[in-house]
Amino acid sequence: MPTVWRKRKKHSKGKTTKSFDRLTFLSCVIFLFVGVIVYRLFTLQVLQHPFYEALASGQHDIYEDLYPERGEIFVRDRYSEDERYPIATNKTFKQVYAVPKQVDDPRASAEKLASFLEMEEEEILKRLEKEDDLYEPLQRQVPEERAEQIAALNLAGIKFTDESYRYYPEGRIFSHVLGFVGYQGDVRKGQYGIEGYFDEVLTGAPGFFQAQYDSGGRWITVGDTEFQEAKDGSDIVLTIDRTVQFTACEKLAAAVERHGADSGSLVIMNPKTGAVLAMCNVPDFDPNVYNEVEDANAYINRATYIQYEPGSVFKPITMAAALNEGVVGPNTKYVDEGEVKIGKYTIRNADNKTYGEQTMTQVLEESINTGVMHAESKVGNEKFFDYVSAFGFGQVSGIALHSETSGDITSLEKLQDIYAATASFGHGITVTPLQLVTAYSAIANGGTLFQPYIVDQIAHPDGSVDITQPQEVRQVISSKTAATLGAMLVRVVENGHGQRAGVEGYYIAGKTGTAQIPLTDRPGYDPNKTIGSFAGFGPVDDPVFAMIVKIDVPKDVIWAESSAAPLFGDIAEFLLQYYEVPPTRTAE
Repeated sequence: MPTVWRKRKKHSKGKTTKSFDRLTFLSCVIFLFVGVIVYRLFTLQVLQHPFYEALASGQHDIYEDLYPERGEIFVRDRYSEDERYPIATNKTFKQVYAVPKQVDDPRASAEKLASFLEMEEEEILKRLEKEDDLYEPLQRQVPEERAEQIAALNLAGIKFTDESYRYYPEGRIFSHVLGFVGYQGDVRKGQYGIEGYFDEVLTGAPGFFQAQYDSGGRWITVGDTEFQEAKDGSDIVLTIDRTVQFTACEKLAAAVERHGADSGSLVIMNPKTGAVLAMCNVPDFDPNVYNEVEDANAYINRATYIQYEPGSVFKPITMAAALNEGVVGPNTKYVDEGEVKIGKYTIRNADNKTYGEQTMTQVLEESINTGVMHAESKVGNEKFFDYVSAFGFGQVSGIALHSETSGDITSLEKLQDIYAATASFGHGITVTPLQLVTAYSAIANGGTLFQPYIVDQIAHPDGSVDITQPQEVRQVISSKTAATLGAMLVRVVENGHGQRAGVEGYYIAGKTGTAQIPLTDRPGYDPNKTIGSFAGFGPVDDPVFAMIVKIDVPKDVIWAESSAAPLFGDIAEFLLQYYEVPPTRTAE
């Protein structure tokens, strides 16, 4: 019995040990399994929570950006006050793209597409052969008609999508006024001109729509929903007259070509309000394909940005100061000796002539440098500087365009005779064409300087409209002085160097200016290059326009009387007919 008992006990001990081993193993497995689950849950819910939250959101949430419509830009003309002509609008084009995985025969497809897309066949083939690519853009801004032709080919994997782009129906004619909408990085923004200055106003504000849907793709109406409506951009109506812009700017382009000039600028203004009726430059560019210019300087509005020494076209400003101060009158006599010495400097007349006894009116007619120097000396350097500043020179006008420079009259701040003397006939200082036409407008309207403006109104999406009111800046000269100077400038057109700017049957006031161009590598001026300007207004008794035309470096003539003056006269004749101004004098 004892022996049997020992054997059974021994057997029981072995069984218990085996049971314990299995239990331990099972416990370890369970513990390991639980550990794996806990670790997995920790990974999913903590470490990778943002990823799976976004994944779930992508499966159940809808989020879509809502893009606003960019505001349009319009002009009018005098025959259609209620009709607006779009010069910057939005047009829907097609984007052609490929899904390479769906393309059956890349080589054949590329061959067929090459005749419709602005791409080489090999470049198209390279994109179509990207087998794992689900999206490969081929060409943007494809016109609807061409997109239909491509669609008719029935090529597998070739798709289309709509894209809205800025479109300029009039092409080049408004280019410097408008600027363009182009890419800055991945964002399209307005650049230069009105597009750049009013980019935020035109762009509007984006919105968004966010909602949830179930596994069947149905919108969950009780789910979280957010909606912010996109706010479209505002529309802008310019003061530019469409007919005046087309006619005047075509005449400017023809004159620049005729004289083989480097460039040209033109600004026409309503002298009674400061509203700009036309503004353009040559060379220009097509804002629809702005990226095709050879030189980015083509984007610059030369009428507001490029400053130059104006020459004799500035002499009426000097005479205005002298007349207003009462130190000279139209018939005040002056004896010209051909030159004036100031310290170590000798200043002569532009044509090196000596005119003898002359009146102040004849000084303007013959454009005598020493005569306006005499008038300035009577005014005094400090007061002369004050008048030049009061006319708006040396400061930006504040016109709502993307780029404007102030010119440079800092030499006059020194109040030294030599600087005042040269400035009196438009040398040693710089101005812009816009500043000159604004100053001449002040002479035309009785001596009041108006702030130039180019935006007539801004129409907002909510129906409200901001209308620009003419803004008087200051009374620069008296109405009597303005009338006297206007009559003197008529004599310039009648008897002086501005005769080719005249219009039969009308009294036109104006002044030529032939300016030299400073050398860039040393002091002095280039003897072979000039800039011809003519500034004026008409009719003198009730002006409907003030205008500056500028021809840069004409190759066939030297003097402004042969380049700028005829162009001024040609455009002035058109303007008087366009505004139906009856003749005020009998033709001789």
